[in-house]
Amino acid sequence: MTEKQKRFVDEYLIDLNATQAAIRAGYSKDTARAIGAENLTKPYIQQAIKERIEQLHNERSADAQEIIEYLTSVMRGESESEELVNEFIGDGCSRPTRVKKAPSEKDRIKAAELLGKRFGLFKDKVELDGSVKTDMATLAGVLDQLKGEDSAE
Repeated sequence: MTEKQKRFVDEYLIDLNATQAAIRAGYSKDTARAIGAENLTKPYIQQAIKERIEQLHNERSADAQEIIEYLTSVMRGESESEELVNEFIGDGCSRPTRVKKAPSEKDRIKAAELLGKRFGLFKDKVELDGSVKTDMATLAGVLDQLKGEDSAE
C-alpha cells in the first residue's frame, strides 16, 4: 500500500467521504472522486479500513474490567465529578465556579446494585431441586398413633 493510500484510509475514517479523503490524502481535486471510489473497491484498502475501525473501537471502548473498576470507585465514593455552580460574590453578582463533587448516595447505591447483579449476589428467583421421599411404613405408623390418641380421648 502506498503512503497516499495509507493517508487515504486515515482520512476516510474522519468523515467516511471518499472524495474529501482523497483530497486530504494528497490526490488531485480533479481526480479525487474517481480515485476515492476506486480506492474503496481495492480489497487491501478495505481490509486496512476494517482493521483501523477495529483498532479505534478497541481503544475507545471500555472493557468489562474497566467498567467494574469504575463502578467500584463510584460505590466507594472515590470517583469525583466537576460541576459549575454560581458563587455569590456580593452586590447581587455571582461567578461560575467549578466544584468537585463526590457521588451521591443514590449513585453509590446504584453502582453497588449493578456490581451485585454482575457478580450474582442478588437472586430474585430461588431454584429448588429435590424430591420428597416418603416411607409408607413410617407414615402408616404415625397415622395409627394419631388414631390411637383420638380414640383415647
